[in-house]
Amino acid sequence: MNKLKKALVITSIASPNAVLKAHALGAKANDIDFIVIGDTKSPDKFELDGCRFLSIDDQEKLNFKLATLLPKRHYARKNLGYLLAKDHDVIIETDDDNFPYDTFWHERKREQSAEVFNESGWINIYGFFSKENIWPRGYPLHHLKNVVEHNSTVQNIICPIQQGLADENPDVDAVYRMTMKLPIKFDQHNSLALGKNSWSPFNSQNTTWFKEAFPLLYLPSYCSFRMTDIWRSFIAQRIAWTCNWPVMYHNSTVWQERNDHSLIKDFEDEIPGYVNNENICRKLEELELSSGEKNILPNLIRCYEMMTENNYIGKEEMKLVEAFCEDIDEVK
Repeated sequence: MNKLKKALVITSIASPNAVLKAHALGAKANDIDFIVIGDTKSPDKFELDGCRFLSIDDQEKLNFKLATLLPKRHYARKNLGYLLAKDHDVIIETDDDNFPYDTFWHERKREQSAEVFNESGWINIYGFFSKENIWPRGYPLHHLKNVVEHNSTVQNIICPIQQGLADENPDVDAVYRMTMKLPIKFDQHNSLALGKNSWSPFNSQNTTWFKEAFPLLYLPSYCSFRMTDIWRSFIAQRIAWTCNWPVMYHNSTVWQERNDHSLIKDFEDEIPGYVNNENICRKLEELELSSGEKNILPNLIRCYEMMTENNYIGKEEMKLVEAFCEDIDEVK
């Protein structure tokens, strides 16, 4: 069987730090193309063996419609990394403060064994991997008392979207960070997979995407920085149902030494999520979407039309979504 062609994508304004160096070494050793997307605050010179770095100037010269439309100083510039890697079989993404464990470099497989949940509503994924009272960023706070029984049946499934956890400083919201325990190392547990009408946010810090799911990588620009990957995850889950793809969550393969953040600023940026996340998912459930992989891009457009019509995301977003759909759909 042919080995899968893989790319690792990060966006960063840092000089080559210990995390980026670790990823460059691992990517080179494992024959993975490593792409780093810079921004206006990136260093003038970025030199790191085993890494392809693109400055703002480099990005604006790319032959993608999206390249000149993306706002600067925004995490969503990562979209250009996805487009650069679209001829690969697998895209792995993480952030510049997540150190890889050895397991991060293990071979990625779309067929996995997992406990599968369907028709289960909101599920606090972190609750299965820890005895602490912990929840993922983007999880509706009023559902924290939900009790979901373990599904002891492990099934073999095809899952083109796979979220890995992160130890030490996992992806939690500002409410958690200001009130609860850190650092945390997650327990080992069977992988979990959420199917139709089961919800949990997933992030962009340790996520594997197989080629058929690449169109669902799109990160919106005209929304809060703290919601861009969370709202992407809800849209990806909704469209995944139309393809009979469960989204899988698995044991930690990275640990985070978190970059400096203002927790009050994080809280402020997360308010749109605290207020709207459940409503967004309800409206996504209500959308009439077409089934099958051939309809992923029209479904993506429809989901973002709903998001902009309801003013969760600025109406300027639609021209970016349409440009991304054209770019991702073009044969490279």
